[in-house]
Amino acid sequence: MSEQYIEKGTNIDQCAEEPPVDQREIITAELVQYTPRRRRVWLPIGLFFATCLTTSLVGCWEWGFVGGIKYSAALMTILICHEAGHFLQARRHGVHASFPFFIPLPAPPLGTFGAVIGMEAHRGDRKALFDIGISGPLAGLVPTLIFCVIGLSLSEATTTRLPPDHMDFGAPILFNTLSDWLVEPVANQQRVDWHPMAFAGWVGLLITALNLIPIGQLDGGHVLYALLRRKAHAVATLLLLGALVAVTICNMSHWLLMVFLLIVMGPNHPPTADDNVPLGLGRTILGWLTLAFVIIGFTPVPIFFS
Repeated sequence: MSEQYIEKGTNIDQCAEEPPVDQREIITAELVQYTPRRRRVWLPIGLFFATCLTTSLVGCWEWGFVGGIKYSAALMTILICHEAGHFLQARRHGVHASFPFFIPLPAPPLGTFGAVIGMEAHRGDRKALFDIGISGPLAGLVPTLIFCVIGLSLSEATTTRLPPDHMDFGAPILFNTLSDWLVEPVANQQRVDWHPMAFAGWVGLLITALNLIPIGQLDGGHVLYALLRRKAHAVATLLLLGALVAVTICNMSHWLLMVFLLIVMGPNHPPTADDNVPLGLGRTILGWLTLAFVIIGFTPVPIFFS
C-alpha cells in the first residue's frame, strides 16, 4: 500500500508556494502493516485439559468422585467465563489477544493457579483498555455468585470441630454474608461443611478480588489507569507500598510471593494508543464500583491451620 506524504523538514510556507500535485514529483513510501502474531492453539488446549484433571483430582481427594467433578466443573466454568470476557472484548476492539492459558496445580486445595491471557492492550485506546480489563472480572463474577448461592444452599452446618492442625479457610465479607443467609444454623454450631460448588464459588471470589487489585498489569490496574490515566501511577505505587508494609507488620507471609510479583511487574501502567478518549459517566461509575468489590471479596487470610 502506498501513501502520499510531504517530506519531513519541509517548511509550511514552501508547501503553500509549491505547484499543484499534478505538476510536481510524487514521493511515495511503502507502509508496513501491523500483523498480529499467530495464536497458539495446542498449548492452551493442553493446559485446559491438564487443569480440568488437576482440579478434578483435588476435588475427588476432598469430596469423592462425584463431588470432585462438581468442583472442577464449577471452577472451570468460572475461569472460562473470566477469560472469555477479556478475549471477546479484545476482539470487539480489534486488540490482539491470545487464547487463555490455564495454570494447573497438581496439589490441594485449589488444583489451579487460575488462568492468564496475553494481549497487546497498548494498541487499543482508553475505552478499549477499560472494557477489556473490566469484562473479565465481571463475566467471571456472574457464575461465581451463582455457585456461591447454590453451593451454600447445599452446605450443612456441623457441630464437629476440625482436628488440630487441619487446613481451614477464611472467607470474605460477601461469602460470610451469603453463608449466614443460606446455611441453616444448628445448636452448638462450630463450622459449615462447604459443598464443592460453594468452595468453587469461594475460589472464584478470591481470584476475582486478586485480579481487581488496582496495581500494574492486573485487571484492576487496567481499570484504574483507564479511570485516572497517568495519575493512576501514584495511586498504584502507594497501594503497593501499603501492601508491603501490611505484609511485614501483620506477618502475612502467605502474600509475600504476590507482593514480590507485583514489585517485579511494577506498579505503573503503560499508556494506551489514545489516553484522551472519554469514558463517559456510565463506565466511570461502573469502574469505581467494580474496584470497590475488593473490599467485600478479598480474603486477607484465605488458608490457615486450626
